[in-house]
Amino acid sequence: MNVEDLEHLAEQYRAEGAAQTREVRVCAATSCRSGGALLVFDALTEVQQASGPAHCKVKEVGCMGLCSAGPLVAVADRDAGLTDVDLYQEVKPEDAADIIASVDGAPVERLRHPTDNPFFARQQLIVREQCGVIDPDSAKGYIAAGGYLAMVKALTEMTPAEVIAEVTTSGLRGRGGGGYPTGLKWSTVAKTPGAQKYVICNADEGDPGAFMDRAIIESDPHRVLEGMAIAAYAVGADKGFIYVRAEYPLAVERLKTAIRKAKRTGFLGHHICETQFSFDVEIRLGAGAFVCGEETALMGSIEGGRGNPMPRPPYPAESGLWGQPTLINNVETFGNIAPIINRGGDWFASIGTERSKGTKVFALAGAISNIGLIEVPMGMSLREIIEEIGGGCPGGKAFKAVQTGGPSGGCIPNDYLDIPVDYDSLKTLGTMMGSGGMIVMDETSDMVDVARFFMEFCMSESCGKCVPCRTGTQQMYALLDRLAKSQAGPADLAMLEELCEVVQATSLCGLGQTAPNPVLSTLRYFRHEYEAKING
Repeated sequence: MNVEDLEHLAEQYRAEGAAQTREVRVCAATSCRSGGALLVFDALTEVQQASGPAHCKVKEVGCMGLCSAGPLVAVADRDAGLTDVDLYQEVKPEDAADIIASVDGAPVERLRHPTDNPFFARQQLIVREQCGVIDPDSAKGYIAAGGYLAMVKALTEMTPAEVIAEVTTSGLRGRGGGGYPTGLKWSTVAKTPGAQKYVICNADEGDPGAFMDRAIIESDPHRVLEGMAIAAYAVGADKGFIYVRAEYPLAVERLKTAIRKAKRTGFLGHHICETQFSFDVEIRLGAGAFVCGEETALMGSIEGGRGNPMPRPPYPAESGLWGQPTLINNVETFGNIAPIINRGGDWFASIGTERSKGTKVFALAGAISNIGLIEVPMGMSLREIIEEIGGGCPGGKAFKAVQTGGPSGGCIPNDYLDIPVDYDSLKTLGTMMGSGGMIVMDETSDMVDVARFFMEFCMSESCGKCVPCRTGTQQMYALLDRLAKSQAGPADLAMLEELCEVVQATSLCGLGQTAPNPVLSTLRYFRHEYEAKING
């Protein structure tokens, strides 16, 4: 199969449903399911079958982004994107008849949520371009939307070196938190000799308030598989693993379905697209340990051992899974690969800032009006994200701080809201991009209590292998607990700062090295709250 063959197949799939020119799309991701989306889907299907127009199809789709307004239902032309729809919020089963009637009639104004507002209008979708549009369980739907075209192009028209060169040109950096250049990592694995090479997708997002990877998998799992296959071709691997936590049952179910259908249609397995390239993918379930998001701990878990971090070097690119060269990227990173191959590295590099290219998916949570998933160009300011896209703090309360990077990041106060969101700018403020969680806090938040919350999380999630992290996080939590209860003195505050430096400098892995960040950032910007606790 070549590109032309796949385009013909996509056209064939599009023609199969050509008579159904209108769609009623029901968000069936976890957030909307929790609000009763499946009951809404059943009610819409029943009404449609009984009295709806024949040219309309009711279907399940992935996350539309605005999770706080779910269950969400969109009525659209068949080929419409996420913004060119009539979007209905907080839909109940009893609304089904009115929504089906709106397919050829006037919109249901009492349920309508405008898609020309900043939440949707200010986003730029690359990874999430088909989320909320296609049926995640349909391989035909993915192919009809242009899926697997990049993989076929790479296999039949490009050498592995050319694929890596395109990814390098794009400037894509790893979206898992570290921001390591993706092209450089791929080229290292490709150059390293090994009898067997592996590709791993890290879907073990453990940051409190983060749900980007879960939603991408639930909405467009074939996009992740396609990115992994292109990576495997580029680096010379024929075996892949997706490490996803068992706490994501819907994501696991969607991945299993996608892998099965990709094999059935010939996009995974032996001699893909009648070439010499073979690639297979297996799922490995994690038990929810935060430390298993670290590369070496993750590989230890896949191998069947305890998820303990290992000293580096050697790095996974040289000696990873079972001692073989291993490429590890996260879900969002793989989700960017197909668009880069299809549209070119220069196109991707034209988006974002000089050192942070492309877009970034963020999970907005906390004291924010529009809770949900967004995808914005790198370099957009925090103010635009929080006040315009996020709608600011609800209830008329004033914004106080935003936590980025989860337990590994830090809190940014109001004074720095105009800073661009990119890898380097956030680092200057004592925080980091992380995987993309943004927890917003309003004026009622106690920053000492916030620091204590994140330290308790790190203390509980420490694997205990190294002393600085195992005992240091316990001691820091104890000091923060005393401070929060106004039972500490100036000497305790000095000891807390000293412990932060020691744990940061001497811990074995990223969990311990970054655990002090929330404390250090709140001390940097909200020291007066610590001192107020000391003064009783």
